[in-house]
Amino acid sequence: MSDWHWGSDWPAPAKLNLFLHIVGRRADGYHLLQTVFRFIERADTLRFEPRTDGEIVLATPIPGVPADSDLTVRAACLLQQASGCRQGATIHLDKQLPMGGGLGGGSSDAATVLLALNHLWQTGLSRPALERLGLGLGADVPVFVHGRNTFAEGIGEAFTNVDLPPETYLVLHPAVHVPTAAIFGAAELKRDTAPVRPADWRHGQGHNDLEPVACAKFPAVAEHLAWFKQHAPQAMMTGSGACVFAGFKTRSEAAAILAQCPTGMNGWIADGLAEHPLAKIP
Repeated sequence: MSDWHWGSDWPAPAKLNLFLHIVGRRADGYHLLQTVFRFIERADTLRFEPRTDGEIVLATPIPGVPADSDLTVRAACLLQQASGCRQGATIHLDKQLPMGGGLGGGSSDAATVLLALNHLWQTGLSRPALERLGLGLGADVPVFVHGRNTFAEGIGEAFTNVDLPPETYLVLHPAVHVPTAAIFGAAELKRDTAPVRPADWRHGQGHNDLEPVACAKFPAVAEHLAWFKQHAPQAMMTGSGACVFAGFKTRSEAAAILAQCPTGMNGWIADGLAEHPLAKIP
Protein backbone atom coordinates (compact mmCIF):
# COMPACT_ATOMS: atom_id res chain seq x y z
CA MET A 1 0.00 0.00 0.00
CA SER A 2 2.01 2.92 -1.33
CA ASP A 3 -0.19 5.52 0.39
CA TRP A 4 1.40 4.69 3.76
CA HIS A 5 4.69 6.60 4.03
CA TRP A 6 6.76 8.94 6.22
CA GLY A 7 4.55 11.89 7.10
CA SER A 8 1.29 9.95 6.71
CA ASP A 9 -1.33 10.07 9.46
CA TRP A 10 -1.31 6.54 10.91
CA PRO A 11 -4.48 5.67 12.87
CA ALA A 12 -4.51 3.90 16.24
CA PRO A 13 -8.18 3.02 16.78
CA ALA A 14 -9.95 2.36 20.06
CA LYS A 15 -11.36 -1.05 20.95
CA LEU A 16 -14.43 -2.10 22.85
CA ASN A 17 -14.76 -5.38 24.74
CA LEU A 18 -18.18 -6.70 23.71
CA PHE A 19 -17.92 -8.98 26.75
CA LEU A 20 -15.06 -9.82 29.13
CA HIS A 21 -15.04 -12.97 31.25
CA ILE A 22 -12.31 -14.02 33.67
CA VAL A 23 -12.18 -17.82 33.45
CA GLY A 24 -9.16 -18.54 35.67
CA ARG A 25 -5.73 -17.45 36.76
CA ARG A 26 -2.26 -18.80 35.93
CA ALA A 27 0.32 -19.68 38.54
CA ASP A 28 2.27 -16.52 37.63
CA GLY A 29 -0.76 -14.35 38.52
CA TYR A 30 -1.85 -13.53 34.98
CA HIS A 31 -5.59 -13.77 34.49
CA LEU A 32 -7.06 -16.09 31.87
CA LEU A 33 -9.81 -14.32 30.02
CA GLN A 34 -12.23 -14.55 27.15
CA THR A 35 -13.38 -11.46 25.30
CA VAL A 36 -14.42 -10.16 21.92
CA PHE A 37 -12.48 -7.12 20.73
CA ARG A 38 -14.19 -4.73 18.34
CA PHE A 39 -12.35 -1.82 16.72
CA ILE A 40 -14.21 1.49 16.39
CA GLU A 41 -13.55 4.56 14.25
CA ARG A 42 -12.45 6.80 17.17
CA ALA A 43 -8.66 6.91 17.12
CA ASP A 44 -5.37 8.47 18.11
CA THR A 45 -3.19 9.53 15.17
CA LEU A 46 0.58 9.12 14.78
CA ARG A 47 3.07 10.61 12.33
CA PHE A 48 6.69 9.57 11.86
CA GLU A 49 9.78 11.38 10.61
CA PRO A 50 12.97 9.48 9.72
CA ARG A 51 16.17 10.04 11.72
CA THR A 52 19.68 9.07 10.72
CA ASP A 53 21.10 9.07 14.28
CA GLY A 54 19.24 5.91 15.37
CA GLU A 55 17.42 7.77 18.15
CA ILE A 56 13.74 7.36 19.01
CA VAL A 57 12.27 10.73 19.98
CA LEU A 58 8.69 11.36 21.07
CA ALA A 59 7.94 14.92 19.95
CA THR A 60 4.69 15.02 21.93
CA PRO A 61 5.41 13.58 25.39
CA ILE A 62 2.45 12.92 27.67
CA PRO A 63 2.78 15.00 30.88
CA GLY A 64 3.96 12.82 33.76
CA VAL A 65 5.04 9.91 31.54
CA PRO A 66 8.85 9.65 31.13
CA ALA A 67 9.84 9.08 27.48
CA ASP A 68 11.60 5.77 28.16
CA SER A 69 8.45 4.29 29.74
CA ASP A 70 6.08 5.60 27.04
CA LEU A 71 4.62 2.66 25.12
CA THR A 72 5.23 4.28 21.72
CA VAL A 73 8.94 4.77 22.44
CA ARG A 74 9.26 1.29 23.94
CA ALA A 75 7.58 -0.25 20.88
CA ALA A 76 9.98 1.48 18.50
CA CYS A 77 13.03 0.47 20.56
CA LEU A 78 11.78 -3.12 20.75
CA LEU A 79 11.43 -3.25 16.96
CA GLN A 80 14.95 -1.85 16.55
CA GLN A 81 16.35 -4.54 18.87
CA ALA A 82 14.37 -7.40 17.31
CA SER A 83 15.29 -6.47 13.74
CA GLY A 84 18.78 -5.03 14.17
CA CYS A 85 17.56 -1.83 12.50
CA ARG A 86 19.91 1.15 12.88
CA GLN A 87 17.42 3.77 11.72
CA GLY A 88 15.64 6.11 14.11
CA ALA A 89 12.36 8.01 14.11
CA THR A 90 10.67 11.06 15.57
CA ILE A 91 7.14 10.18 16.67
CA HIS A 92 4.27 12.68 16.77
CA LEU A 93 1.21 11.48 18.69
CA ASP A 94 -2.16 13.23 18.53
CA LYS A 95 -3.88 11.79 21.60
CA GLN A 96 -7.68 11.62 21.32
CA LEU A 97 -8.41 8.49 23.39
CA PRO A 98 -8.54 8.95 27.18
CA MET A 99 -5.98 7.21 29.37
CA GLY A 100 -7.45 4.78 31.88
CA GLY A 101 -10.65 4.58 29.83
CA GLY A 102 -10.66 0.89 28.88
CA LEU A 103 -10.40 1.73 25.16
CA GLY A 104 -6.88 0.36 24.69
CA GLY A 105 -5.43 3.69 23.55
CA GLY A 106 -1.85 3.17 24.74
CA SER A 107 -1.80 -0.42 23.43
CA SER A 108 -3.22 0.73 20.10
CA ASP A 109 -0.57 3.45 19.82
CA ALA A 110 2.18 0.88 20.46
CA ALA A 111 0.74 -1.49 17.84
CA THR A 112 0.55 1.27 15.24
CA VAL A 113 4.21 2.12 15.96
CA LEU A 114 5.17 -1.54 15.34
CA LEU A 115 3.13 -1.76 12.12
CA ALA A 116 4.20 1.65 10.79
CA LEU A 117 7.93 1.42 11.52
CA ASN A 118 8.12 -2.19 10.33
CA HIS A 119 6.78 -0.81 7.01
CA LEU A 120 8.78 2.44 6.95
CA TRP A 121 12.08 0.93 8.09
CA GLN A 122 11.44 -2.10 5.82
CA THR A 123 12.44 -4.42 8.66
CA GLY A 124 10.30 -7.20 7.18
CA LEU A 125 8.93 -8.82 10.35
CA SER A 126 5.78 -10.89 9.84
CA ARG A 127 2.55 -9.88 11.53
CA PRO A 128 2.71 -12.89 13.93
CA ALA A 129 6.27 -11.86 14.86
CA LEU A 130 5.03 -8.33 15.56
CA GLU A 131 2.20 -9.78 17.67
CA ARG A 132 4.76 -11.65 19.78
CA LEU A 133 6.79 -8.45 20.20
CA GLY A 134 3.64 -6.61 21.19
CA LEU A 135 2.84 -9.10 23.96
CA GLY A 136 6.04 -7.95 25.68
CA LEU A 137 4.58 -4.44 25.85
CA GLY A 138 1.13 -5.35 27.16
CA ALA A 139 -1.63 -7.94 26.88
CA ASP A 140 -3.80 -5.76 24.61
CA VAL A 141 -1.08 -4.85 22.08
CA PRO A 142 -1.20 -8.10 20.01
CA VAL A 143 -4.87 -7.73 19.06
CA PHE A 144 -4.23 -4.31 17.53
CA VAL A 145 -1.32 -5.75 15.54
CA HIS A 146 -3.51 -8.71 14.57
CA GLY A 147 -5.94 -6.24 13.05
CA ARG A 148 -9.19 -8.25 13.05
CA ASN A 149 -12.25 -8.16 15.27
CA THR A 150 -11.63 -11.30 17.24
CA PHE A 151 -12.56 -13.64 20.08
CA ALA A 152 -9.47 -13.57 22.31
CA GLU A 153 -8.45 -16.12 24.94
CA GLY A 154 -5.54 -16.95 27.22
CA ILE A 155 -4.03 -13.71 28.54
CA GLY A 156 -5.42 -12.08 25.40
CA GLU A 157 -3.08 -13.49 22.75
CA ALA A 158 -4.98 -16.48 21.27
CA PHE A 159 -7.35 -15.31 18.53
CA THR A 160 -10.41 -16.66 16.69
CA ASN A 161 -11.57 -14.03 14.20
CA VAL A 162 -15.26 -13.10 14.21
CA ASP A 163 -17.48 -11.26 11.75
CA LEU A 164 -19.55 -8.66 13.59
CA PRO A 165 -22.66 -6.88 12.31
CA PRO A 166 -22.47 -3.16 11.50
CA GLU A 167 -23.16 -1.24 14.68
CA THR A 168 -22.89 2.31 15.99
CA TYR A 169 -21.68 2.80 19.55
CA LEU A 170 -22.41 5.46 22.10
CA VAL A 171 -19.51 5.70 24.55
CA LEU A 172 -19.79 7.63 27.82
CA HIS A 173 -16.55 8.68 29.51
CA PRO A 174 -16.65 9.19 33.29
CA ALA A 175 -13.95 11.72 34.19
CA VAL A 176 -11.85 9.23 36.17
CA HIS A 177 -8.68 7.31 35.31
CA VAL A 178 -9.20 3.64 36.24
CA PRO A 179 -5.85 1.82 36.71
CA THR A 180 -6.11 -1.69 35.25
CA ALA A 181 -3.97 -3.20 38.02
CA ALA A 182 -6.34 -1.92 40.73
CA ILE A 183 -9.26 -3.80 39.14
CA PHE A 184 -7.47 -7.06 38.27
CA GLY A 185 -5.80 -7.10 41.70
CA ALA A 186 -9.04 -6.80 43.70
CA ALA A 187 -9.72 -9.74 46.00
CA GLU A 188 -13.43 -9.62 45.21
CA LEU A 189 -12.97 -9.99 41.43
CA LYS A 190 -14.89 -12.99 40.04
CA ARG A 191 -12.35 -15.29 38.40
CA ASP A 192 -14.34 -18.48 37.70
CA THR A 193 -16.78 -17.68 34.90
CA ALA A 194 -17.43 -20.81 32.81
CA PRO A 195 -15.53 -20.73 29.50
CA VAL A 196 -17.38 -20.43 26.18
CA ARG A 197 -16.24 -22.05 22.94
CA PRO A 198 -15.57 -19.30 20.38
CA ALA A 199 -17.82 -21.07 17.86
CA ASP A 200 -20.69 -21.01 20.39
CA TRP A 201 -20.51 -17.28 21.16
CA ARG A 202 -23.25 -15.11 19.70
CA HIS A 203 -23.24 -11.34 19.39
CA GLY A 204 -24.94 -9.85 22.44
CA GLN A 205 -23.97 -12.68 24.80
CA GLY A 206 -21.84 -12.21 27.89
CA HIS A 207 -21.01 -9.56 30.48
CA ASN A 208 -17.94 -7.84 31.95
CA ASP A 209 -16.60 -9.51 35.09
CA LEU A 210 -14.55 -6.39 35.91
CA GLU A 211 -17.60 -4.12 35.97
CA PRO A 212 -18.80 -4.71 39.59
CA VAL A 213 -15.31 -4.06 40.97
CA ALA A 214 -14.82 -0.87 38.96
CA CYS A 215 -18.28 0.38 39.92
CA ALA A 216 -17.56 -0.24 43.61
CA LYS A 217 -14.17 1.50 43.52
CA PHE A 218 -15.13 4.37 41.22
CA PRO A 219 -18.62 5.77 41.92
CA ALA A 220 -18.56 7.85 38.71
CA VAL A 221 -18.43 4.64 36.66
CA ALA A 222 -21.41 3.22 38.60
CA GLU A 223 -23.34 6.47 38.15
CA HIS A 224 -22.77 6.62 34.39
CA LEU A 225 -23.62 2.96 33.92
CA ALA A 226 -26.80 3.15 36.00
CA TRP A 227 -28.07 6.11 33.98
CA PHE A 228 -27.09 4.47 30.68
CA LYS A 229 -28.85 1.18 31.49
CA GLN A 230 -32.13 3.06 32.04
CA HIS A 231 -31.96 4.15 28.39
CA ALA A 232 -30.09 1.17 26.88
CA PRO A 233 -30.31 -2.05 28.96
CA GLN A 234 -27.45 -3.58 26.94
CA ALA A 235 -24.95 -0.94 28.21
CA MET A 236 -21.78 -2.27 29.80
CA MET A 237 -18.25 -1.24 30.71
CA THR A 238 -15.35 -1.81 28.34
CA GLY A 239 -12.07 -3.31 29.59
CA SER A 240 -11.30 -2.38 33.18
CA GLY A 241 -13.12 0.95 32.75
CA ALA A 242 -13.80 3.80 32.97
CA CYS A 243 -15.77 4.05 29.70
CA VAL A 244 -19.21 2.48 29.33
CA PHE A 245 -20.91 1.84 26.00
CA ALA A 246 -23.88 0.42 24.14
CA GLY A 247 -24.31 -0.64 20.52
CA PHE A 248 -27.17 0.45 18.26
CA LYS A 249 -28.35 -0.46 14.76
CA THR A 250 -28.57 3.20 13.75
CA ARG A 251 -26.64 6.37 14.54
CA SER A 252 -29.90 8.21 15.22
CA GLU A 253 -30.71 5.86 18.13
CA ALA A 254 -27.32 6.56 19.68
CA ALA A 255 -27.66 10.31 19.09
CA ALA A 256 -31.09 10.39 20.74
CA ILE A 257 -29.66 8.96 23.97
CA LEU A 258 -26.55 11.17 23.86
CA ALA A 259 -28.85 14.21 23.60
CA GLN A 260 -30.52 13.17 26.88
CA CYS A 261 -27.27 12.95 28.88
CA PRO A 262 -27.40 14.97 32.10
CA THR A 263 -25.15 18.02 32.42
CA GLY A 264 -21.61 16.94 33.21
CA MET A 265 -21.96 13.54 31.54
CA ASN A 266 -19.83 13.40 28.40
CA GLY A 267 -19.89 10.97 25.51
CA TRP A 268 -19.39 10.47 21.79
CA ILE A 269 -20.58 8.28 18.94
CA ALA A 270 -18.41 6.01 16.79
CA ASP A 271 -19.15 3.36 14.20
CA GLY A 272 -17.78 -0.14 14.58
CA LEU A 273 -15.07 -1.10 12.06
CA ALA A 274 -15.04 -4.29 9.99
CA GLU A 275 -11.27 -4.46 10.61
CA HIS A 276 -8.34 -2.35 11.82
CA PRO A 277 -7.46 0.43 9.31
CA LEU A 278 -3.93 -1.04 9.01
CA ALA A 279 -5.12 -4.66 8.69
CA LYS A 280 -3.77 -5.03 5.17
CA ILE A 281 -0.51 -3.12 5.43
CA PRO A 282 2.42 -5.24 4.21
